[in-house]
Amino acid sequence: MRAAAAVLALSLAFAACSDDGDEDASETAAVEADGAIEGVEVVRFEEAGNLHREGEIAYDHLPPAGGLHNPVPARCGFYREPIPDEHVVHSLEHGAVWLAYSPDLPEADLDALHEIARANDETIVTPYEDLPDRVAVVASAWPRQLTLTAVDDPRLDRFVEQLQDGDQSPEASVACSGVGAGQPIP
Repeated sequence: MRAAAAVLALSLAFAACSDDGDEDASETAAVEADGAIEGVEVVRFEEAGNLHREGEIAYDHLPPAGGLHNPVPARCGFYREPIPDEHVVHSLEHGAVWLAYSPDLPEADLDALHEIARANDETIVTPYEDLPDRVAVVASAWPRQLTLTAVDDPRLDRFVEQLQDGDQSPEASVACSGVGAGQPIP
């Protein structure tokens, strides 16, 4: 079953980057493959491969959900300070889920996000300055994204559970702890 899902995910990733005019069908199939979590979107990015590049990268979509990235991944865990996008995208390539949260969330919401990070070894939780008004958190997993207005939305837990170390990631199951950028709060 996982092999079939991997083949589907790879074909969808390539289809999403093509200009064949059938992009809506590819997005629909990809979302269905993700367990039909309402609101999950497939994010297109210019570089579909898992290419490394030093320095800042100008992403077309913020927060990014894939593409070029720094050679050093971010460590998974909970952060009160931002981590550069380029490092987090590398961790997404490895199967991590990124919860980019609004810096002005109430402490109770931050505690809930911290618990998600503690319960899921392949999750990175960071503040993100450029989220639109009224967005509480954007959950990203290579190349999927879910935008939520509340931290207690049940789709957040489903997204993390279904997509961390998922077949949609080019290098799923690569460790998200140890050597890397950032120092998460235990």
